[in-house]
Amino acid sequence: MRNVNLLAYLRLIALCLVLYLAVTANLELSNIVVGALLGLFIALVVRPTSETLTLARLPNALFNLVKYTLWLSVDILRNGIRVARIVLDPKLPIKPGIIAIKSEMSTELGIALNAHAITVTPGEQVVEIGDDGTLYTHCLDVEASAAGAAEAQRTRQAMLKAIFE
Repeated sequence: MRNVNLLAYLRLIALCLVLYLAVTANLELSNIVVGALLGLFIALVVRPTSETLTLARLPNALFNLVKYTLWLSVDILRNGIRVARIVLDPKLPIKPGIIAIKSEMSTELGIALNAHAITVTPGEQVVEIGDDGTLYTHCLDVEASAAGAAEAQRTRQAMLKAIFE
C-alpha cells in the first residue's frame, strides 16, 4: 500500500512548476497558475510516495541512471536498424504477434518506466498492462523479441530498481 504524503506531492508540484517556468521563461501570474496546475496534474498521475533519495544512495542512483540511459540508447539504435532492415526488405519479413513480459517492479512508476522503455524501442509496443504488472507487447518479429525479452527485462529491471528503490 502506498503511503500518501502531502509533502511528497508538494515537492513534486514545486519541481514541475520550477521546470515549467524555466522552460517557458515567463513569470506572469497566469503562466505561474498554468504551471502549478500542470504540476498538480502530474502529481495526481504519478502519485509520489514519501520515499526519499538519501545522500548515501544518490551516487549509485545517478550511476545507474547514466548506465540505463546509455543502455536504452544503444537498444533503441540497434532495434531501429533491425526495423529499418525489415521495412526496406522487399519481402517484408515480419512475424507480428503479442508476447507477455512479466514485470517484477514493485511500484507503478517502475512498471510505467519499464513499459516506456519497451515502447520507445522500435519494433515493440506495449498495448496493455495487466493487473499483475504483465506487459503485453506487440512485436514486429515475435520470435526475435521473445528470444531476447527475458534477458532485456532482467537488465532493464535491475537498473530501474537501482535507480528508484
